[in-house]
Amino acid sequence: MKRKIPQTITEPELIKILIVTKNLKHKASFVLGFYQAMRISEVTNLKPENIKKTEHLIELKQCKGAKDRNIPIVKPLQVSMQTMWFAFKQVPINLSYRALQIAFKKKAKEVLGRDLHFHCLRHSGASWLLNKKKYDVRQVQQFLGHSKLATTEIYTHVSPQDLMELEWGE
Repeated sequence: MKRKIPQTITEPELIKILIVTKNLKHKASFVLGFYQAMRISEVTNLKPENIKKTEHLIELKQCKGAKDRNIPIVKPLQVSMQTMWFAFKQVPINLSYRALQIAFKKKAKEVLGRDLHFHCLRHSGASWLLNKKKYDVRQVQQFLGHSKLATTEIYTHVSPQDLMELEWGE
């Protein structure tokens, strides 16, 4: 059986979506989904006390598989840290999974002309960590909270542009 490759977006595509997103809770959720590679359930369940600003950590409690994990707050490349702190001010998100799924799907269609799901932000964030932030695959595995490296490999996508940058140092 052929496995369908999950779709991803780039950081510039995320920024285009953020520019047209007026709802602050939606915008914050998209930022957390991409830059923190968080699942939709992790975004909707995030509480202010889970954000440790001084330690630059997010404590995720009872995630998939009833696991807890701490992830560093990543510094975006193109979006300022002010935008990240803005996102954290919107917590708790107080939106349902379905509302966020619909909001992201609508914005992706409007801005990018693509039919995307909120989960593509997690895949995109994992790929961004690997290709742009230069995390190694083992670090991405820990960041995503996967017990198996093979699962992480599904989440990390390398674009032809990323290969060109690696080869030509662009």
